[in-house]
Amino acid sequence: MKRYHTVDEYILGHPRQQAELELLRSIMVDSEMEETVKWGIPGYKVGGKNVIGLAAFKSYVGIWFHQGVFLKDEAGVLHNAQDGKTKGLRQWRFSSIEEIDIKLISSYVNEAIQNQKDGKEIKFTKTTQVLIPEILQDELSGNNELSVAYNNFTLSKQREFADYISEAKREETKVKRLDKIIPMILDGTGLHDKYKKF
Repeated sequence: MKRYHTVDEYILGHPRQQAELELLRSIMVDSEMEETVKWGIPGYKVGGKNVIGLAAFKSYVGIWFHQGVFLKDEAGVLHNAQDGKTKGLRQWRFSSIEEIDIKLISSYVNEAIQNQKDGKEIKFTKTTQVLIPEILQDELSGNNELSVAYNNFTLSKQREFADYISEAKREETKVKRLDKIIPMILDGTGLHDKYKKF
């Protein structure tokens, strides 16, 4: 995915949705929000906090409300892009320029700005517990050297190993993944260490 450095560059990089992007952008810049580029896409902030993001996809253009869970959504237009995973983020999708109601969108934007000023935001809490899948727990229980090595890792690295196995859907894949990580654990190497710069 191409990383854009300016909003103009982003809009020009999406010629099929250029009209929609320009119209949505005009709504954002007419507000008191500061325009930025965050993660390569247009972003809009208030007081240094992310309020809205704007992005183009194959079949639609979307605006993200970073704390959209607090919006009243009386028009019923907001979607949770990833049910069960996304807590605060809400998305509004437009498949054509005709769907863009400037007055309605502005009311949502103004509400989002006010919510940010009022400090309405989801507070993320780090969980200190690692849910170890049964197949890994059995291996740790039966191998003291492996258990000691695993417990020497930070919680985040322990979680990476546990999630790596848990995310496999088939049992045989879980076994293959377990076989892969055992030597890494014994060696003191984290699952993603080779991708990290020290």
